[in-house]
Amino acid sequence: MDLGITGRRAAVAAASRGLGFGIADALAAEGVKVAICGRNRETIDAAAVAIGRGSVPVVADVSHVEGAAGFVRDARAALGGIDILVLNAGGPPAGDFAHTTVEQYLAAFELNCRGAIAMCYEAVPAMRERGWGRVVAITSIAVRQPIPNLILSNTARAGLTGFLRTLAREVASDGVTVNSLLPGLHATERIAALHGSGGDPAAGVPAGVIGDPGDFGRIGAFVCSEHARYMTGTAIQVDGGAYGGLL
Repeated sequence: MDLGITGRRAAVAAASRGLGFGIADALAAEGVKVAICGRNRETIDAAAVAIGRGSVPVVADVSHVEGAAGFVRDARAALGGIDILVLNAGGPPAGDFAHTTVEQYLAAFELNCRGAIAMCYEAVPAMRERGWGRVVAITSIAVRQPIPNLILSNTARAGLTGFLRTLAREVASDGVTVNSLLPGLHATERIAALHGSGGDPAAGVPAGVIGDPGDFGRIGAFVCSEHARYMTGTAIQVDGGAYGGLL
């Protein structure tokens, strides 16, 4: 299927590996010009080489507002504009209420909420002016069903979801869609670090396996496509059936 986005320009945050890399790679395969970022020069350069197709590596730390906004500005300068913005960042430390301080929430919101909002402020106004744009956020299944021992992530990502849903309604008439993808367990370093060597992480997944970042990326690319132009304000779980709620 031709997604109709050949020649579009995408900035994909935190894409040196994992789910961000998966979306960047899938977009590049569709003929999208991609700029990706990571904190380490060697790692992000290697990711750009792996993606190929003229991908632009940018060293940026999106864990804070200045770095997040700076990435979008650098990507825009390198690509000549941004049509697609993929919001992504690492997760805050694990912990429950009893072992998490009030101060830690500030860092979590900076990482998983304010940084993403800053990227939108940098990219969305120009999308509205051109009458076309796609914003896709990689959040977590936790915004539908909080994950035990991840109180910081659960809280910050829920806040971002509220922002995204509000933004989607405000910019829909300008040809800009805003959606989020809610990953469950996928084969990423983050999941390996959280689960360690204890048990089978796929044990509670109806699909029987944890997800592949490449498959996740192709779903993300479709959400950015012309075919998905009427889909906005959605939060789409990609979790192998793990989420059990009706809504």
